[in-house]
Amino acid sequence: FTVQPNDQQRLVDLLIEATEKVTSQQEGFISAKIHKSLDGTRVVDYAQWKSKNAYNKMLKNPRAIIYMNDMLSIANLDGGLYEVIFGEMMSK
Repeated sequence: FTVQPNDQQRLVDLLIEATEKVTSQQEGFISAKIHKSLDGTRVVDYAQWKSKNAYNKMLKNPRAIIYMNDMLSIANLDGGLYEVIFGEMMSK
């Protein structure tokens, strides 16, 4: 998302609330990570789903639509769907 700096934290709060109350309860949800840029103009919601179908089903959930409308009232969506090709965890 792109957002005005004074709305960045509100967007982060909406994403966290939506994830906790709606998204994470949906079938096919794996995980979500929310990042905010240091300059205050961007927020990234990195969510993983078992399938594109599961993600699309969540988008049709009436509760998710309410949250998305709230988010889009303060930010512009600049997202896309990606396939995970590689991942590595840092070892201790």
